[in-house]
This record gives sequence, C-alpha cells and structure tokens, in this order.
Amino acid sequence: MNMKGSDLLVAALENEGVERIFAVPGEENLDVVESLRNSKIELIITRHEQAAAFMAATYGRLTGKAGVCLSTLGPGALNFSTGAAYALLGAMPLVLITGQKGILRRKQGRFQIVDVVPSMTPLTKMARQIVSPSTIPTVIREAFRVAQQERPGPVHLELPEDIAGEPALDVPCIPPHPIDLPVAHPVALDRAAGLIINAKRPLIMLGAASSRPRLTDGLSDFVGRLRIPFFTTQMGKGAAAGGTNLYIGTAALSERDYVHQAIDQADLILAIGHDTVEKPPFFMGPGGPTVIHIGYLPATVEEVFFPHAEVIGDVASTLSLLADRLEGKLQNASALFSLREQILAHLADRATESRFPLTPQRIVHDVRQVMPDDGIVCLDNGMYKIWFARNYRTRVPNTLLLDNALATMGVGLPSAIMATMLFPERRVLAVCGDGGFMMNSQEMETAVRLRLNLVVLIIEDNAYGMIRWKQAADGFPDFGLSFGNPDFVKYAQSYGANGTRVETADGLVPALESAFKTGGVQLVSVPVDYTENQRVLVDELAKLDS
Repeated sequence: MNMKGSDLLVAALENEGVERIFAVPGEENLDVVESLRNSKIELIITRHEQAAAFMAATYGRLTGKAGVCLSTLGPGALNFSTGAAYALLGAMPLVLITGQKGILRRKQGRFQIVDVVPSMTPLTKMARQIVSPSTIPTVIREAFRVAQQERPGPVHLELPEDIAGEPALDVPCIPPHPIDLPVAHPVALDRAAGLIINAKRPLIMLGAASSRPRLTDGLSDFVGRLRIPFFTTQMGKGAAAGGTNLYIGTAALSERDYVHQAIDQADLILAIGHDTVEKPPFFMGPGGPTVIHIGYLPATVEEVFFPHAEVIGDVASTLSLLADRLEGKLQNASALFSLREQILAHLADRATESRFPLTPQRIVHDVRQVMPDDGIVCLDNGMYKIWFARNYRTRVPNTLLLDNALATMGVGLPSAIMATMLFPERRVLAVCGDGGFMMNSQEMETAVRLRLNLVVLIIEDNAYGMIRWKQAADGFPDFGLSFGNPDFVKYAQSYGANGTRVETADGLVPALESAFKTGGVQLVSVPVDYTENQRVLVDELAKLDS
C-alpha cells in the first residue's frame, strides 16, 4: 500500500485509541477524509465546527482521554476557537486538527488563509503546524500526551493539504506508555493532617478538578472515611458519590447564599481540586479560615484564593494517605453538620409551587423526579444554571455537566449528544435556555441522524435571562435583552424529532417521562417565571446580612 501523510495521521490516531472524530471537513481535509473512510474510526459530521469541538471536549471530560475534532482552514478553524477555550478553561483533553493550503506550493495565493497556529496558541496547551509526513507519528503521540496530562486541555495541530497528500514511508507509530503522577510528599501530608486534626470547624470543598473520572472512587472513599461535611463549587458538583449524607450545598454564588453560613463559620477548608477558572465559591481575606489546597498541581494564587498549605500529587493517592493519618482522630469532624438540614431546607423552598409559568425551583425539582440516579443532565449557560447548581441533588459523579469556566452559551445540546453516545443505556437530558439553544440548535439534525435517544428541555423566557437579571439587580432599566422565538414544537418536527409544549404547572413531569419512554430525539418546551431571581437571589439573601 502506498502511504501518504493522511494515512500516517489516521494510523497514529488509531494507535491512540481514537474511536470517533467530530468534523466539518473542507477541501483541505479530503485526503484525511479518504484515509478515515478506510479506517476503524467513525467520522461524525456536525453542522458547525463549534459544536464538533464541544462534543470532542465533552468526550475528554467524561473519559479522561482526548477527544478529536477536525475542520478546514480559515473560517472553519476559527470556529474552533470557542471550543478550544472551553476545553482550556474547563481542563478537558482535546485534539483539534485543522487544514491549511499547501506550504510547499501555494497555487491560490492567500485565499482563505489565516495564520491559525498563532491564533490558537493562547487558547491551547500546544499549537503547531505539521511540516513533514515522517514526523506525524511523533507529533500525534506528543499531542495526546500533552492534552491528557495534568492539567488536561486542548492541543491544536494544523495539517496542510500537501503534507496530507504527500507520499510517505510507513513510519511506525509510537506506543503510548503509562504515566503515573508522583505521590504527595510525607512532610506536606503530615502538615495538612496536623492542621485538620486541630481544626474546630472543618469543611471540605470539592472543586472542578475533583470531577476527573479517575478520581471518583478515591474521593468518595475519602469523604466517607473522614465524615467531614462538604460543599462543592459548580463544576465540582457530583464529584463524590451520593449517600454519605454529608453534602451541605453548592456555592452557586460567591457569597451570602445559605451554604455560606457554613463557609463563614468554618475555621478550616480543605479545598480538593479547586481551580480558579471558576467564579469564586467564597472570598478569602483577613480573619478567614485556614485553607489547604489538595491538587494535581500547585494552586494558582489569586486575589480570591491563596491557600495556607498545599498537598500536591496524584489526588486519589494523596487522599488515601491523608485518610490513613486522620481516620478516627477527628473529634470535631461533624461540628458544622448541624447546619446541613437548615441549608438544604431553604433550597427546597417552593420547589413544588403550582405557579404557571413554572418557577425555576419547580423546574429543577421536576427534572430530578424523572432522572434516575445515573441520569445525566447537561446544562447550557443561562440563569437556570445557577438554579440547577444550587438546587439539583446529584447522587452519582459526573451526572450534572455544566460549564462554569468559560461559561459559554451553545454548549448544552452538543455536550448532551456526546453523553448520549457514551452512555446510550442512561437517560440524558439537555437543559437549554431559548438563547443558548438557538446558538447550536442545528445539531438537532446531528442527533436525529445518529438515531440517539435524547431529550432536550428548552426553558423559555424570550430573553437573555441572566443578563436581564443582572441588569435589574444593578438598577438599570429593562432594555435590549428580549427577543422572539420560533415555535419550538414545529422546529423540532422540522428536523424529524418530536416536540411537546408544557402548558400547565403539573405538565412537565409527564411530558419528560413520555419523551424518555417514547425514545428518539425529543424536545420539551417549558415557560419559566424568572421573578424568583430577584426574590430569592437578591431580596431574600440580602436579609441574611441584616
């Protein structure tokens, strides 16, 4: 067989265990497309490059292995920018491959040419152009190593069309090798253990990096052994398995929420996997608690986060060694536990109120009723994200997927498509605002074409609701944030999906149940009453300070 550069690329991807590539190909990718036709890798065509990147990044988030997406040059490559930033801030392993005009000869001048590699450099861990077919196996191995090692993130590779089509020797692939992270130093473990033993009111915080798939068992075991109550950041939500009865809330806001009653009383916070890409779960300052950072990498010191001690290394091993030093020795482990019932009771307030349009609390409550423990809810970005982060109780790790790092709109449907492909036996629900949904709604066709069983819940307020809330909270008049919507039922039907509109306060649960039982791609539209944003998240919480 006569090899060419694209054949080496695909062989190297197979060597990395790549099973699927999400793509919007262009003419500069045609050699790669042909090589994929003869490979074991599934080529999944999406309707926008941004969605392809979101899907591949979500694969990395849920598996720990780099997802792969492919686009052409210029406009296609630039459409990857948001997906690259999403993976960079969210620490999701991702390999983005883009095409380019020939570099050995340039028969079309500068038509469509944008200098993509420099544009991707600040958005990735590594960005480089492939200039020789013989280097492809090495470049691919390095790309996956960099993407998957802590802190995970995106890598960009540009493959010019003439290098893809260039005849090549059959260069052997480089086998991946296991990489084990170092274990935390005993001195650091002893220092942290001493601080925790002497704490009067300890509290555990689970941050974004605690949601790594490989950490699930170790983290749940640690929480169970120490019996210290814990709260989570938005992206740390669901990191520990449920059933411990130690969960005390999620810091969906930075201050003054009910969970901050526990945070403010804590004299020590054990921050596991905190990543300052998230909005601060609390503000550090003089007189505040002692903070211990446990992470794969040293903490990023910020104005809002400057830990007093650090324990750095493989987090699962670190937690096991720390638990060995602490188990059975923490007389004050449950000091803050008494606040739990009160905090969670406030979150459940008005969750079954029969108002129509539905309150956000009722929507969260009803979604929880129809989702089994292992069901996956994939949130887009909007006002409802705060309500789900605050009120939705997770019982299995990685079952509430949200983005509180880049916090980009348009990610809900693509991430749900990926979750459905990975876990076809589980219920998967995309929850999108009408604004975020329309930013990538064309991927309804992708979901239908792939014959997925997927339910999409559209929360309608005919506005960019979160910004409208901020506008009101800051005292500005209501202006410039409203829009119209299509008939979402007819819109779903136009793609070959089914659509349902919720028209009563008690209609959401049966609509969702019917959608899941019917199967296929289902869209459910529900109107929301966002007056609760001001009542609960501004007026009610202001009373806590008075």
